[in-house]
Amino acid sequence: MNRAARRTAGVLAVVIIASVTAACVGGPAAPSPSAAGSVPGLPAAALEMMQQPQYAQGRWLVSVQDIDTGEVLIDLDADTMAEPGSFVKTYSAGAAWVKWGPDHTVTTPVKQTGTLAGGTLTGDLVLVGQGDLTLGGRTKADGTVDYANLDHNDANPLPGATLTPEDPLTGLDELAAQVKASGITTVNGDVVVDDRLFQGTLARQPITPIIVNQNLLDLLVTPGAAAGDPAIVALTPAVAPWTVRNEVTTVAAGEAAKLEDPVLDPGDPHTIVMQGTVAAGSDPALKVWAFADPATFARTAFIEALARAGVTVSADPLADNPDASLPAEDAVTALPSVAELESLPLGEEVTYVMKISYNRGAQTLICLLAAAAGDPTCEEGLGQAQEIWADAGLDTLGASLVDGSGLEGNFITPRNAVDIQTIMADRPDAERWKATLPILGVDGSLSDVQPESPAAGEVFAKTGTLLAGDSFNGRYRLVTKTLGGVMDTAGGRHLAFTIMVNQGFVPTLQGVFQANDDVGAVAAAIQQAY
Repeated sequence: MNRAARRTAGVLAVVIIASVTAACVGGPAAPSPSAAGSVPGLPAAALEMMQQPQYAQGRWLVSVQDIDTGEVLIDLDADTMAEPGSFVKTYSAGAAWVKWGPDHTVTTPVKQTGTLAGGTLTGDLVLVGQGDLTLGGRTKADGTVDYANLDHNDANPLPGATLTPEDPLTGLDELAAQVKASGITTVNGDVVVDDRLFQGTLARQPITPIIVNQNLLDLLVTPGAAAGDPAIVALTPAVAPWTVRNEVTTVAAGEAAKLEDPVLDPGDPHTIVMQGTVAAGSDPALKVWAFADPATFARTAFIEALARAGVTVSADPLADNPDASLPAEDAVTALPSVAELESLPLGEEVTYVMKISYNRGAQTLICLLAAAAGDPTCEEGLGQAQEIWADAGLDTLGASLVDGSGLEGNFITPRNAVDIQTIMADRPDAERWKATLPILGVDGSLSDVQPESPAAGEVFAKTGTLLAGDSFNGRYRLVTKTLGGVMDTAGGRHLAFTIMVNQGFVPTLQGVFQANDDVGAVAAAIQQAY
């Protein structure tokens, strides 16, 4: 591989680490199936997949247990710690589920200060963030959550991400309409977002209780009609003062094209610059920009929603969120509400987190656990999760976690992950939990994995990926690929399982996607064998 290719491998790995994966390896490699020759209970088809050359220097870890009888069917280093990647979301989302149940909702209120006379509020409107992950912007007509199998949260590092059709500002529009219905037509004061419930960070991005469009701006790039034409870039949601400078051009159909990730104009912190090329006739390509100040963005978006509803606000809509003017939190709670938006049930929010592996959503659940315990810093969230799981019967020493999303530095044993699934399978809402998991060959992060296998539709599992670059050899290092959940086997058994592979090496990014399918093939072989 030439020098440029080596550099690309290293840089791309860093980009992916910063968004949907992380890179860290712990401990010496244990003997792999290729060294052991066979593994009791492991089907030959699974073993063949695991013994491929790209995994020869790595290790596999597998734990499979019959949920109904408790019989351990496969144990390959099941008590060895390894990094699971985004499978950690099973621990964070599961803790929230165990604590509150799938029907739990949060209510985002708009509070009123001052006095109202003749339609004029002499005072402020206070939008109080409560950690609603979708804020009405991903709700389908039937009241369930919508998601794309490759979601916009991962649009920059992973090609092929798409948008759902819902308007991400729907919740703010509903709140604004309620404000108007309360009798307010003019606000002679300010609009303030109260985001004090919690404040955290994940991969240098803010985790806050106010979330509009997952705190992202979507940039959908559609090629022009012919080579040489400028592309069309659509910004969603379109909220002032954000604008796009479009420098993307169209090249001939079939010609190699490269769309750069968005950057900020150095002379204007609210102008996003899009550069690169797209091929004529190709599908629209999606990129995203994560804004650094969710409260200010939500304030401007809410003021614009109020204007659409017929409510005039005298304050500058583009000013920074004036949170210094907020009363004490208990005083805000005591204020009268002029609008309220109920979130989707937790079961739907968890579905969104699990199906698409939404990192910041999983960390938000950890922050909500912390806030419920009186900690606005999010630091107590993992401790709360530990107590929840310990009370549910999990040996929590089988996991060592540093965040709720699955970035660098988390470790679990495969057996511990199986124990979580057996705990969840014993709950009365077990089928609802199972339905939140990606389904092999059907949806979410498993939609393209083993779709033609007879196991498709029978394996329900969370994925996890940690990727790094090997600049020395110009290749990718698959730190981990994890798949864990439950399956209904061809023989009618109900199994909990975890499959992990550490330290595989592949020459291209396509090899990483192939590893996803390989681990799925191992799961499919187990599903068919039992």
